[in-house]
This record gives sequence, structure tokens and C-alpha cells, in this order.
Amino acid sequence: MNKKLFTSESVTSGHPDKICDLIADSILDEALKNDPLAKMAVECTIKDDLILIYGEATINKEINYEKIALDTIKEIGYNEKYNVLVKVSQQSSEIGNAVYKNENELGAGDQGIMFGYATDETPELMPKSILLAHKLANQLEKYRKENPEKGLMPDGKTQVTVEYDENDNLTGIHTILISTQHKEGMTNKEIYDVVYENVILKVIPKEELENTKIIINPSGSFVMGGSFGDSGTTGRKIVVDTYGGHGRIGGGCFSSKDPTKVDRSAAYYSRYVAKSIVANKLADKCEIQVSYGIGSVKPISININCFNTNKVPMDEIHKIINENFDFSPANIIKELDLRRPIYKKTACYGHFGRDEFSWEKIKKL
Repeated sequence: MNKKLFTSESVTSGHPDKICDLIADSILDEALKNDPLAKMAVECTIKDDLILIYGEATINKEINYEKIALDTIKEIGYNEKYNVLVKVSQQSSEIGNAVYKNENELGAGDQGIMFGYATDETPELMPKSILLAHKLANQLEKYRKENPEKGLMPDGKTQVTVEYDENDNLTGIHTILISTQHKEGMTNKEIYDVVYENVILKVIPKEELENTKIIINPSGSFVMGGSFGDSGTTGRKIVVDTYGGHGRIGGGCFSSKDPTKVDRSAAYYSRYVAKSIVANKLADKCEIQVSYGIGSVKPISININCFNTNKVPMDEIHKIINENFDFSPANIIKELDLRRPIYKKTACYGHFGRDEFSWEKIKKL
């Protein structure tokens, strides 16, 4: 009677929103390869055979937006013919004047709020429901690409419901739900067997699934997917990209934005701080909120919430953060080394909980 359920979802690269995130971050990476100081906020929308690329850019070398978009679509696994419309202009000089004081004293690229979160319920210091959802989606894509003869197609979603007791201790996996696009003619049983054996059991040991409900393709047929089944837009999967609903989210998405945009970089830094707090055993959970004004060299506010799991007084945690971390945009970019073409890798399967990213390192406190 006292159990609590919590659900998180993930999506594969063939989901229309993720197509757009991948295109946007591939464009950003191409800009940063040529110019580490490139200023980019170029997004994407897709529907049927139309790809719209739009936004603002200040770059020192022209980018072939159409080629990047079409190459990304092909890499995902779609072979339809697409038309690309590009509407990209120069970044506002008003924003530029507010932000670029000098390289050591950058102002925030926009006003807004950002959050970072960490919890000790997994070794990655991420909530288990979103971590498993990402791993299942990643395995679904990996299996599909390695075994094209099995009939799975690029669009897909995963959903994991975990169970907690009255003391917020994890007690098990309640439900796993996977929907995958497939070739016409496959039966529900064929899809179930393929996904259960080659996706679910490759991620989660069978003994952990004894009391778990497994649902695969509840809609039945899922042949039409991607942009022909739904529209997509950059940044619409911000909960998927962050903590699966466990930690709060800020006011802006990540994909397409260069690191001067604090929607992205300060969210990464806030995760770095929260993770370091939990990894140093100062709390079991930690959430950091930070806010900026456009052109701000320092944050307007920083809020620290440990949900009453702190092992030392909160005053001490505040002091430790103040002495060890610098939330100025210039320092965030420098400390996390963010002026590199690393962003395409972030577009799918979560921006957090993956060791290859600099904001996942742990600072000894």
C-alpha cells in the first residue's frame, strides 16, 4: 500500500525530435571544428520530407547546412528523399555586445534558470528509471543497426517504471514498455521475442525481471515512423535529456546552443557540482539551481537543495560550493573545456550519467 511508482522515458535517434537534436548538434560541431569561438543557435524542425533549419550564427566559415542534415538522416537509417530549407541569420549585435566583454569575462548568453541533479541510487549517480530507459533505447538502436535483417526500424521509445518503498528506497522494476518501428508484415510475437531477448535481457539480468511487467508495442502495428509519423523539433525532449522527471528542469533546451548559452553550459556545470556533492558523501541527493541575466558575469542566484539527505549542515555545503566552484560563464567554459566539437554525442541517450563528458567528472572536495 505504501509503494510509490515513478516512470521515465527515452527515445532512439530515429524519433523525429531526436532527428532534429542530432542535426542541430552536428551543425554546432561543424562550426566548432572550424572556429572554437563560433556563436551558434541553429535549430531544426522536420515533418514528412521537409527539413527546416533556422536560427542565428556568427561563424568565420560557411557551413553546408543541407549536407549535414541529409548525412545525419542517412546515418540514422532513413533512406527517403528530403528537401532542406535553410533560414539562418547573423546573431543579434545587441546580444553580442552584452555577452562578449572579453574572453576572460564573458556575460551569460541569455537570462534564465538552470538545474543540476544527482542521486546515489545508481553508480552513475543518476535516477535508475531514466538510466535504464536510456540503456534500453541505446541497445534497441545498436541491435537494429547491427541486425538489419531482423526488421526493426529507426523510430522507438522506451519507458521504465521503478518502485520505491515508503522510505524512498528502490525496491524493483515495476514495468518496462518499449515501442519500436518495424517493417511491414512482422507479427507482434516476432517483435516481442526479438526485443525481449536482444534488448531487454542485454541490459537487465533476467532475475531482476521476475516481478516486472513487460509491454512491447502496445499499439500493435508501428510501421510508419520518424517524420512521416509525427513532426519533430529541436529541444522538445528536455526531460529525456536531463533526469527523466526526477530533478527539475530549466527554461531552455540544450541542443544547437554553443557554450556561451548558459541554458546548456550552466546546466552541465550544475550537474558537475551536484554530482560532486553526492560523490563526496556530503548528501544522498543534491539539486542545484542557478539563474542568470543576459550579460551577467556572475549568477543572480544559486539554490542548493539536498532534500534532507545531507550528512553535514547545509551551511557547510554552501561554503564548500562557494570555495570550490565558479559559476561564471567564462570559468564554466574553461573548466569543462566546452569549446570542442563534442555535442553530437550528447544529442541521444541523455546529456548526463555518461563518463565521456567533462561535466561527469567528480571534483574532490
